[in-house]
Amino acid sequence: MAPRVIDIRASYQTLHYNDNTMIACLSGTVRRKDLNAIIVDVSGVGYKVLVTTETALEAAPSSPIFLWTHLVVRETSLELFGFLDKETLDIFELLITISGIGPKTALSILNVATPSMLRQAVASEDITYLTRVSGIGKKNAEKIVLELKDKLKITKEDRGRDLRSEGDALEALVSLGYNERDARSALKQVPKETEGASERVKAALKLLSTRS
Repeated sequence: MAPRVIDIRASYQTLHYNDNTMIACLSGTVRRKDLNAIIVDVSGVGYKVLVTTETALEAAPSSPIFLWTHLVVRETSLELFGFLDKETLDIFELLITISGIGPKTALSILNVATPSMLRQAVASEDITYLTRVSGIGKKNAEKIVLELKDKLKITKEDRGRDLRSEGDALEALVSLGYNERDARSALKQVPKETEGASERVKAALKLLSTRS
């Protein structure tokens, strides 16, 4: 049976979270998806949730899903953004505090840059890394590094990681004939414990081979 479609403003169960009343999370069943949104059925009510492409690809129809969410309220619309982990939600909420970066721009940034990438770039104040590896535009990269350096929780690992190797790995994959988008996507999925450009390229190639 198809989920009911009702006015979210009158129907959602509110949760108190960080001193605000909002939809803090959703737990339900995936009913439908496209490349940037999924429909989550929660007790017969279908919620449209905007997500990254990676999340949409992972979401299987008729399977259970849990999302951390952020509700954007405007005069004419309500938009719900969802994330598989709390860390990505936290980064999203920091990004939208930056002037000129709205929710959809923040989501597009998270489509190409992992939270780890953003922390490392901010920790080293490396704008070139952000633009080269993630494809984020120079203007947004400068804003992110400048405005988040005192807000992000930076770890020793973030400060110590060699950012150059990620750029070298990306260039190596592109030189092998892969487009930048696919190469970035594969490198995002390589465990951070895999260090060094050559090892990251090998791991990315294994992932890319399963897609062909």
